[in-house]
Amino acid sequence: MPFGSAQGPISTRPSAPLRDRLTHEQMRIYGIKNCDTVKKALTHLDTNGIAYEFHDYKKLGIEASKIKNWAKKFPLEKLINKKGPTYRKLSDEDKNNLEKISTAIPVMIANTSVIKRPILEVNDKIILGYDENEYYSLK
Repeated sequence: MPFGSAQGPISTRPSAPLRDRLTHEQMRIYGIKNCDTVKKALTHLDTNGIAYEFHDYKKLGIEASKIKNWAKKFPLEKLINKKGPTYRKLSDEDKNNLEKISTAIPVMIANTSVIKRPILEVNDKIILGYDENEYYSLK
């Protein structure tokens, strides 16, 4: 899988403190390229010279094991994006299925826009959503 930034090839300018701790293989951000919040997060990483791999849900999908791993760290309701049009368009059955991890995973795989974004993985740390201060702590 090629590494890249929102604008193209990999961002290869990690900041000095980060360069000593991380490589782009260890930092991965999940989301949808056209999402405004994802754009802010990617801009922050690019502006600060932090290398990462971008995983676009729309193009690459998402594996059940990844969702299960996130659900170990965050309550399911935090992983679901209920503000977007995709959630509003779901059937009542699918919305009800999002209440339990075993039934939520297939809905999330089929409708990746209902997954909160961005999700940033840095080694064993997972950051849900974009918080500028939390991203600054990556340096």
